[in-house]
Amino acid sequence: MKTFFNHLHTLHQGKVEMFRGEMVPCFEVAARTEHVLHELQRRQLGTVLQPQEFDGAVLERVHERRYLQFLESAWGQWVALDPANAQRDAFPSVWPIRTLRSDVAPDNFAARMGLFSFDTGTPLTAGTWAAARSGAHCALSAARAVLDGDQAAFALTRPPGHHAGKDFFGGYCFLNNAALAAQYLRDHGVERVAVLDIDYHHGNGTQAIFYDRADVLVASVHGNPSTEHPFYSGYADETGVGAGLGYNLNLPLNRGSGFADWLGALNVALERIAAFGAQALVVSMGMDTFEGDPISGFKLHSDDYLRVGERLAKVHLPTVLVFEGGYAVAEVGINAANILQGLC
Repeated sequence: MKTFFNHLHTLHQGKVEMFRGEMVPCFEVAARTEHVLHELQRRQLGTVLQPQEFDGAVLERVHERRYLQFLESAWGQWVALDPANAQRDAFPSVWPIRTLRSDVAPDNFAARMGLFSFDTGTPLTAGTWAAARSGAHCALSAARAVLDGDQAAFALTRPPGHHAGKDFFGGYCFLNNAALAAQYLRDHGVERVAVLDIDYHHGNGTQAIFYDRADVLVASVHGNPSTEHPFYSGYADETGVGAGLGYNLNLPLNRGSGFADWLGALNVALERIAAFGAQALVVSMGMDTFEGDPISGFKLHSDDYLRVGERLAKVHLPTVLVFEGGYAVAEVGINAANILQGLC
């Protein structure tokens, strides 16, 4: 298996995030990805490669141009407000909810930042754009490898992506790597693509991007949004709109669910993917379903991830895997490598 590694991921490292009413050290840290890389190399699970470069127009197949332009220029705008800002991360503080306008980008930087975000837990740093862009290229490179005949390819990158929408960031995510991979597969001849999200937190961005489309099925197993981030997305009755009605499947589970219940939901998702007639699969591979994850609530054990990989292998589809969450840092490498080993 080819793994496309984001060598620029360390350029994005937030200092703090807002969590349960206070500023705390970030859970989404560079060591997450390094642990996975180390474990892949220790087990000799395939080849680790740098991503190809892709034209910026590929990003615009998923994300709005004005949003991409904001991400690319945001740090410079932030520092221009006050040179001292170079020593602190940027966070949003106001948002255009419901009756407020979102069609006009204000001149005020704080207002623009709020326009393109949905939480205060996602610090924007000096290297965020470079890291996120390189991560998107990892996902696109993995999709290219699958198109070229590989049975599976892995995008090992951070920041993660599945919470990012067409024109907003949040949940540690800036560019939606899984959606970019799925769209790339569609644009290069794969008629029906399935996205399977197994992160603990619902991939609200991925759902929103494909919610009105019938060519990309999105299926997700995640924590019940009545108690779990992102709270406002991921309920079972969200099944798509317009042409996309019936092409979105949410399988929320309650906090404390163990592997038996989780695997049952995964099987339901894979059965729907088979019925859809998917010709390729993109997996948002979150490891925060692990029992020791500090911000999640499922009870999967490390050995369970071998079985997850084995189950994915039985789907017999060309598969792009994209690294998402997983914040039990010491174990995340073992858990991710177990999925890949099971798949192989």
